[in-house]
Amino acid sequence: MVKQTIQIFARVKPTVRKQQQGIYSIDEDEKLIPSLEIILPRDLADGFVNNKRESYKFKFQRIFDQDANQETIFENIAKPVAESVLAGYNGTIFAYGQTGSGKTFTITGGAERYSDRGIIPRTLSYIFEQSQKDSSKIYTTHISYLEIYNECGYDLLDPRHEASSLEDLPKVTILEDPDQNIHLKNLSLHQATTEEEALNLLFLGDTNRMIAETPMNQASTRSHCIFTIHLSSKEPGSATVRHAKLHLVDLAGSERVAKTGVGGLLLTEAKYINLSLHYLEQVIIALSEKHRLHIPYRNSMMTSVLRDSLGGNCMTTMIATLSLEKRNIDESISTCRFAQRVALIKNEAVLNEEIDPRLMIIRLQKEIQELKDELAIVTGEQRTEALTEAELLQLEKLITSFLEDQDPESRLEVGADMRKIHHCFHHLKKLLQDKKIHEKSTVSSEIKDQNCQEPLKEEEHKKLRDILQQRDNEINILVNMLKKEKKKAQDALHLSSMDRNEFRHSQSSPFPPGNPEGPRTLPSSAPTQVHDSSAVGYRSSLLHRKTEMREEMSLGRQEAFEIFKRDHADSVTIEDNKQILKQRFSEAKALGENINEARSKIGRLKEEITQRHLQQVALGISENMAVPSVPDLQEEKLRSQLEEEKKRYKTMFTHLKALKVEIEHLQLLMDKAKVKLQKEFEAWWAEEATSLQVDTPAVQSLNLTKPFHQTPESLHERPQLLSNKSIPKRPTSSIPLTGDSQTDSDILAFIKARQNILQKKCFQ
Repeated sequence: MVKQTIQIFARVKPTVRKQQQGIYSIDEDEKLIPSLEIILPRDLADGFVNNKRESYKFKFQRIFDQDANQETIFENIAKPVAESVLAGYNGTIFAYGQTGSGKTFTITGGAERYSDRGIIPRTLSYIFEQSQKDSSKIYTTHISYLEIYNECGYDLLDPRHEASSLEDLPKVTILEDPDQNIHLKNLSLHQATTEEEALNLLFLGDTNRMIAETPMNQASTRSHCIFTIHLSSKEPGSATVRHAKLHLVDLAGSERVAKTGVGGLLLTEAKYINLSLHYLEQVIIALSEKHRLHIPYRNSMMTSVLRDSLGGNCMTTMIATLSLEKRNIDESISTCRFAQRVALIKNEAVLNEEIDPRLMIIRLQKEIQELKDELAIVTGEQRTEALTEAELLQLEKLITSFLEDQDPESRLEVGADMRKIHHCFHHLKKLLQDKKIHEKSTVSSEIKDQNCQEPLKEEEHKKLRDILQQRDNEINILVNMLKKEKKKAQDALHLSSMDRNEFRHSQSSPFPPGNPEGPRTLPSSAPTQVHDSSAVGYRSSLLHRKTEMREEMSLGRQEAFEIFKRDHADSVTIEDNKQILKQRFSEAKALGENINEARSKIGRLKEEITQRHLQQVALGISENMAVPSVPDLQEEKLRSQLEEEKKRYKTMFTHLKALKVEIEHLQLLMDKAKVKLQKEFEAWWAEEATSLQVDTPAVQSLNLTKPFHQTPESLHERPQLLSNKSIPKRPTSSIPLTGDSQTDSDILAFIKARQNILQKKCFQ
């Protein structure tokens, strides 16, 4: 059992250039505990008598200033917790702070650079690396990802997340057993055998998270997320299993609604976030008080899930993220106060070892039976009474099941009673004798049956020949009847075609020769033929025009996507990641060639050393000399070269492994950026379609009639209208696209006209 308080750390977010920075200082004396001092100068506008505090001082285990990178955070905060999880203890790391202070960046990481990986991907990499190195144990890893949005739990790894709305998904519910252990219903547990599979699960969960734009943060997470790693280890042949779990918690940021001024859905989300954080603070306050009997864990879902992490069987660490800008000083001070209260809580972490119950039951049952048999043999109890009818029937059933069992390792368990053992042997002997007698009788009966069946076979052959001949005759009769019916049908068809030709001839000349009405009707039929041919031509041209419009629609969509992609904010990041990925691929290829070259060189050196040994042995045999035990200079030189090549091979292989991890992470970042770009393009395209349907007359007159010659007033008013409908940086919802090709081409024309106007306005 390990008793310790919750470890608290502080991380200061780098300030934005436009914002005014607050005054603070960090005191990191080696002999004393590091402390953070926040200074608030008195405002003269409040009057001469001002009793406000000017400085606030808080103590932490360690304070990371603005220049601290992600690698330093992992090495000092997350790595000790991951090592305790590998040893069999539960662990929790959670980040707390106001919105926009860098919690998600610390826990999950940034999506632009490989070096910006957060605590979760680095911890996964460290756990799988250590489990591969430790060959004395068998490790099994499972992953779960829980989201708490508006006080309702959802499984972020549910495959139905993309196809269904949030209301249609099953909610994660909390169940509690009599021992007050928490179980989560509808939360899936996925096994991850490699680091790549675990990172894919993390990427899937991050894609399904609730993110929105707020006045304080462009990409604010609107829910609490708990990424849990379940680790179990077992030594081969041992019945003891170690279970441990690591919670990596990204809390949603607290915000003051009066300060941000949000409304609608963002206001509802802010209410639930602040309420859950308030309940978390109530639990912290109750745990810090010594004589408190009731702890309000059940007030919120988050505190119920994290019950073990707060004052239970867990080694917990808290990261307080601080945004020390002048406008956020009050929130940063309240975060530091919360951290000081958290540091008072003591946890008792216990090594989670248990014995596999199934193996233990089988082992105990076998041991009990063996002890009973040994006791009966040692006592030597001789029973003279005969077995009862029930015991005899039970023994016969056991013998029958034993003989029918196909398992070669099955045993006939009758106990240590010698009467039962003798009866089993007698019964087996009787069964064997009966089987031999039955085989002899069956062989003799088969010989008799063969002799009797020979005359019967000749009669059966004769009957079968007669039946076959009869069937052939019936088939010939049916074929002849079918030919006759076919001939009749052909004759009837020929007669009907002749009657039809005569009827057409009578219709083509209804009037007798010399009748004046006959020639008059002929000119009237010509215009109808011309009309029919023109109608057919018009239909074909219309069909051709529709196909051209469909092709133009697909080309227009592609051109619009290229324009959107070029003007998008993440296009530079995507291109940089492409270049980095290409460079890493070339480095990996060159490393692979060098590794193969080093491997072949190692093989050649080993062969040379072996040949050198054989030459020395042959020389000693020919000259009747003993083989020298000390290697000569040439062999020592070969061995030194071999060691150098081995070191070189090991170094290159380690570098190649690190490159592989970086390439996989870059590919995940590229996939995530592509998915984000595609979603934003679809939402932007739908928004342009709706705006085009509203302003169709004005747009058409602007684009088609006067593309280049506009009045100064129109040029002054139109860019303002278009700037309000510019490309959105972060759409919050997806609108279904139009299916009409003409509408899509009009959208493209509208976009091009808008770009021409904006360019001309810039040149003026």
